[in-house]
Amino acid sequence: MKKIGFIITCLCFCIACYSQQKIKKQIQEFSKKNKNITVYTTADNTKLRLTPTDNLSFTPSKQPIETEISVFVEPSKKFQTFMGIGGAITDASAEIFDGLSKEKQTEFLNAYYDKQKGIGYSLLRTTIQSSDFSSGSYSYIEEGDKDLKTFSVEHDKQYRIPLIKQAIATAGGKLTTYVAPWSPNAFMKSNKNVLKGGTLLPEYYQTWANFYTKFIKAYEKEGIPIWGTSTQNEPMAVQTWESCIYTAEDERDFIKNFLGPTLKKEKLGDVKIIAWDHNRDLMNQRANVIYSDPEAYKYVWGMGFHWYETWSGGLPMFENVRKVHEAYPDKGLLFTEGCVERFDASKYQFWPNAERYGISMINDFNNGTTGWTDWNILLDQNGGPNHVGNFCFAPIHADTTTGELIYTPSYYYIGHFSKFIHLDAVRVSSAVSRSNLLSTSFLNTDGTIATIVMNQTDTEIAYSLIIDFEKTTVKIPPHAIQTLVY
Repeated sequence: MKKIGFIITCLCFCIACYSQQKIKKQIQEFSKKNKNITVYTTADNTKLRLTPTDNLSFTPSKQPIETEISVFVEPSKKFQTFMGIGGAITDASAEIFDGLSKEKQTEFLNAYYDKQKGIGYSLLRTTIQSSDFSSGSYSYIEEGDKDLKTFSVEHDKQYRIPLIKQAIATAGGKLTTYVAPWSPNAFMKSNKNVLKGGTLLPEYYQTWANFYTKFIKAYEKEGIPIWGTSTQNEPMAVQTWESCIYTAEDERDFIKNFLGPTLKKEKLGDVKIIAWDHNRDLMNQRANVIYSDPEAYKYVWGMGFHWYETWSGGLPMFENVRKVHEAYPDKGLLFTEGCVERFDASKYQFWPNAERYGISMINDFNNGTTGWTDWNILLDQNGGPNHVGNFCFAPIHADTTTGELIYTPSYYYIGHFSKFIHLDAVRVSSAVSRSNLLSTSFLNTDGTIATIVMNQTDTEIAYSLIIDFEKTTVKIPPHAIQTLVY
């Protein structure tokens, strides 16, 4: 018996060693030896759009002086694992896509989802039932059907599901897809209206939890695997469109008593639950309430957040993301929605719109975010369709009168991240010596690093990229973003 026990112990030890070696092989360690640095640049008042602008090499570096502007990267200091960047396929995006010519549809799919021809999106968000970015409100069941006997996603098979399938195919067969509801049906709510807030009535908590599982199974039957679901889009906003209010306590109780157990019971326990899915301003309170409850805690993957806290006239609350990450480091953080509001066709090429993306993405990643998802991937020349007039910008618009695609600077700014940071990369330490630059860095699994540097100023800046005792010198134009791959 002792001999058998010894053999089993040895086998377990060998398996453990093999597993550790396998994990170590997943990410190659970075080496500067014989490395070239390729610089890609997008800049205002130029034709540079994700354009290769330099091919540099490392040279010996001494102690930088105070007048020198530097970006410091330390590859050995590793943080969160990268899960992707993407956008939302809404009803609006799918309807506009359907009206494009076949040639423009192919161009559009490649632009977003092909890593070589485009910017390589790897995340996808979509809605459970209608949102404001639908031509009208609709449901998957007949009103009053508390047993969900009439449930069907037939509505989505006209536009949305076909586009999602094409996006997945263009991305190589996989897009991490997650979903969110905007509102339960009117009969389930306190205000008897899918619009203008209201709350989910307690007697329909189980019915609504069952609704998620019906939707997930229906989409998976269509060949669209669902990675996760949020509890509710923007649960503290009474909107003119589809909306529903949950206090932190309401969301906690719904997750721990209904949504979590129901997903598990329906053999969907691997589907991740994303809490909050709203702005950075109140995310700390929501995290404290939900994560302090052991039963809710065990069901929640992490927290989703948006960037619209600036509606009040204040600045983005990036520090709140960091504070949630510091308080709950074992829970995920996912940016689930952002777009530039108040559409104005004269501002298609308005550069501050793109810089808003760059600022947010760099700060969110540096504060522990694992993935970042834009809102609509496509809208028309009016910033819609939107059934309540909430017209917004997308990175790409389609002029339905001419059939042409309009690429905004935001598309290219997002691409500086999504095209060069690979799935399962890890963020590494990246810091700047002057506030006129922003930077973040990721170590890819093949041992290459992608360092993103952003210049918001009106002047060209020369800076040194310094790793250990080696450096290279780069010039970044005014109002520009660069990705250095090395």
